[in-house]
Amino acid sequence: MRHRTVENLDPTQLTPRAEALLGEGQRLALVAAHHDQDALRVVYLFVSGPPDTRTELQVRLDPARPELPTLAHLSFPAGRFEREMHDLHGIVPLGHPLPRRLVRHDHWPRGWYPGRPDAGTPPAFAEPEGPYPFLEVQGDGVYEIPVGPVHAGLIEPGHFRFSVVGESILKLKIRLWFVHKGIERLFEGRSIDCGLPLAERISGDTAVGHALAYCIAVEEATGTTVSETAGPARALLLELERLHNHVADLGALCNDVGHGILQAHAQRVREGLLRLNHEVTGHRLLRGGVFPGGCRLLALPDRARMRAIGADIREIVRLALGHSTVRDRFTGTARLSTRAARDLGCLGYVARASGLPADARTAHPAHPYSAALTVPTLTDGDVLARFRIRAQEIDVSLALIDQFLADGLAPVETATPLGSSGPGSSSPGSSGPRSGVGITEGWRGTITTRVELAPDGSTLTRVKPVDPSFFNWPALPIALAGTIVPDFPLTNKSFNLSYAGNDL
Repeated sequence: MRHRTVENLDPTQLTPRAEALLGEGQRLALVAAHHDQDALRVVYLFVSGPPDTRTELQVRLDPARPELPTLAHLSFPAGRFEREMHDLHGIVPLGHPLPRRLVRHDHWPRGWYPGRPDAGTPPAFAEPEGPYPFLEVQGDGVYEIPVGPVHAGLIEPGHFRFSVVGESILKLKIRLWFVHKGIERLFEGRSIDCGLPLAERISGDTAVGHALAYCIAVEEATGTTVSETAGPARALLLELERLHNHVADLGALCNDVGHGILQAHAQRVREGLLRLNHEVTGHRLLRGGVFPGGCRLLALPDRARMRAIGADIREIVRLALGHSTVRDRFTGTARLSTRAARDLGCLGYVARASGLPADARTAHPAHPYSAALTVPTLTDGDVLARFRIRAQEIDVSLALIDQFLADGLAPVETATPLGSSGPGSSSPGSSGPRSGVGITEGWRGTITTRVELAPDGSTLTRVKPVDPSFFNWPALPIALAGTIVPDFPLTNKSFNLSYAGNDL
């Protein structure tokens, strides 16, 4: 049972209330700025589960002086959300310990905030205010290695600056947001149906995860209850997405330590899964399988075929972990401690490899998963743990898919008209806009999306998606401290974070 409350606060009440929620074990999942007709409104979404609990704190600000007390001293993710909000909306987090820009690079004009409705046409880039304030590590034999932002592969830009002595990494600084796409503004004014293709493309390898979070949010906002057959069908697609991505990572990790044969076998298995995706939904990346109010399955996987795929994957894992060179390179490399993962707010397999069991499938279940769902965790927090946790999650996904098929799941196209189940959800206890929150466990970790609708109930006025990569990117430099430069490609792949999901 989902429990959602909304509390309207003034800025002076924000800090003690947030501190109380964090003390109760809730985590800050999302912060979104809203430009209402008469005020700026900031929404803080805190979540926990089980039981599935969501608490929204809504704070109204004076548009002429949009200021808030910072929560950075209470929550590391809060500090990053605040810097993002300042860069895009001009809202000032008073007392922030690191107030410099996060999203807007220094050639973006001072005083121009692209998230504001009056931002207008982007002005010409100005001269940078100065060099980016990278911390310079000094001493005998210390030098810097800059990597990126343009990379040799077909990946989005990101800059990595290493301070190194010999081969040992003293410090790594990561700079992202080279391609800020304005995704949140692109949602505004679209119909619900036209918002779906955008949600599917937030991070191209996570079409189901982001689409499902978006759809659940829309369905809550419109008061729509999907059919009983849609739940397990959507869950099947979510697990298929988890499979083909995890298998690709297993192979890539082997390739990064020189075992190209296992990479080739993993790619063979992944290609089989992508072809299966096409059979199931008509798209290799599963686009079109989830839509507001329903789900579409053109065909179902064969249970024997899935068992054969599972045997193939377990053979790859066995060969990898049985190879002394592979295991030696994985073991102890780039450890992320449980405490660091918790303090940073890490999600998904990064968190679970460091001993944190959080999983939206159990904390915020959109479908009543069977006993086949277990949440594996490991405590070592190294590359080996992040490899093994993927392998264990593959086994869990295969068990879930087998259970769905055994329970009689059939090809289906089910659609419930939006709003047919009752009134949409305005802020509980208020006459505010119709809003909804979708939380789902994408393959990288928990995805949270919050939507607000216009009075007509069919037009999006605000959509705020949060990919788990936003939470996990800061953990990569922490894990790499004290490693060596050759460990970077391997460690980076063990995290495998999304530039696109971060640089919205």
